[in-house]
Amino acid sequence: MNIAILDAATLGDDMEFSCFEKLGTVSVFTKTAPEDITAHLQNSDCAILNKVKLSAEILEALPSLRLICITATGFDNVDVSYCASHGIAVCNVAGYSTQSVAQLTVAFVLSLANNLTIFDEYVKSGDYTKSGIHNRLTPVFHEVCGKTWGIVGFGNIGKQVARVAQSLGCRVIAFKRAHEEGAECVSLEELMERSDIISVHLPSSGETAGIISREMIGRMKKSAILINVARGAVIDEEAVTEALEEGNIAGFASDVYTTEPFPKAHPYSRLSEYRNVLLTPHMAWGTYEARVRLLEEVALNIESFVSGGTRSRVNLKAK
Repeated sequence: MNIAILDAATLGDDMEFSCFEKLGTVSVFTKTAPEDITAHLQNSDCAILNKVKLSAEILEALPSLRLICITATGFDNVDVSYCASHGIAVCNVAGYSTQSVAQLTVAFVLSLANNLTIFDEYVKSGDYTKSGIHNRLTPVFHEVCGKTWGIVGFGNIGKQVARVAQSLGCRVIAFKRAHEEGAECVSLEELMERSDIISVHLPSSGETAGIISREMIGRMKKSAILINVARGAVIDEEAVTEALEEGNIAGFASDVYTTEPFPKAHPYSRLSEYRNVLLTPHMAWGTYEARVRLLEEVALNIESFVSGGTRSRVNLKAK
């Protein structure tokens, strides 16, 4: 089997691909521009990719391709309907990043709740030394214990965040379209109004696009903080920026953006000096351990395909 890894750089420079070498001949490309896809996949049986987009037009030019392995849970960058009708298997990896994303979510919350960036800057700048005072307690910071933590999207990641939140003494409420036994599920409107902390863990879809709208942001408490580790498009980015500029919410953190990396004209560029805002480069999923699990799962998907299995197949029913 000829295996091509199209965008190895998205997996980190510290990853190695020996798990695939026992499965076939492996070609590794650091990145693949749209105009280079067909060249990089010529004569390939299997494509391993993360962000590269495979449209029907591109797939038509790749007659030898039999398997597409996506190094992510989402698979909207591949035309799965075309693949299903042309005998190309498509596999994703689910659950590999649950702990990783939950960890950053909680780190965001604790950093914002404790104003860590402000206190860190105070000491490193030398102002603490100059003050001659043993401590500093402003700006005021708060315990999360006793607060209401609203979780928008109650899948594997949302549930893990809920477990940690409860261990910190928070009351957890959740928004999920289908009722979840054992969870306090509420409407999105109620969640936005009641929560002191809101973290978003929704998949990207037509239904979730813009779901954290200007109206929903307007329902938040002025003392609340908002965390987005889902997809950039689920939040009205201009509206949340304006809410921060006007002091209508207390804090915000995001690891994801509608355009990645976001351009200079993006609303969040206006927040670069805000110390109650944390912005990270879509890294929540990528602890070392999560990335190792990810590659191991991809290798298992390929092994299953070779033996006639359908492990992690996403397009069995696509038409």
